[in-house]
Amino acid sequence: MLLSELPTSDYNPYYHTYITALGEVSLMDVLVNGEEEFLSLMEQIPEDRLSFFYAEGKWTLAEVLMHILDAERIFQYRALRFARNDKADLPGFDQDLFVPYSNAGVRTIPDLMAEYKAVRDSTITLFRSFDEDVLKRKGVASGSPMSVGAMGFIICGHQAHHLRIIKERYLV
Repeated sequence: MLLSELPTSDYNPYYHTYITALGEVSLMDVLVNGEEEFLSLMEQIPEDRLSFFYAEGKWTLAEVLMHILDAERIFQYRALRFARNDKADLPGFDQDLFVPYSNAGVRTIPDLMAEYKAVRDSTITLFRSFDEDVLKRKGVASGSPMSVGAMGFIICGHQAHHLRIIKERYLV
């Protein structure tokens, strides 16, 4: 699936900037390339930088990394439910309630990299199993209709958004 094939009616407008920032890409390419980009960036992070936050009240770098993992798992779960034609309305999640319980402060770079690789490889495997009809299948999450394909692009756009923040504010 190409991003240009994804109608804006397939996702909540909240995600529009995340998705459109990807440019014209195929879903599988951006999932695979996003993994390589993320792992490459992680290799450059000094261990002592994980506890850094750029302003009072902002998450530490480790918390941002855990947030990326948490969000990917949630969007992957939603994609699976929609792919299997589950019609239940799926609730939203409050990222600010997740972060304090993520144990981010005790994580290491190799640990985070291994977990990220496992999560992303699972995402890639799941999305490879979907054909074009499945990618168009919709469900409801956080009160909005969303397609399976949109979930994949949201995963990638969300990660790209946070990678920009990490580069601009955490690794300067």
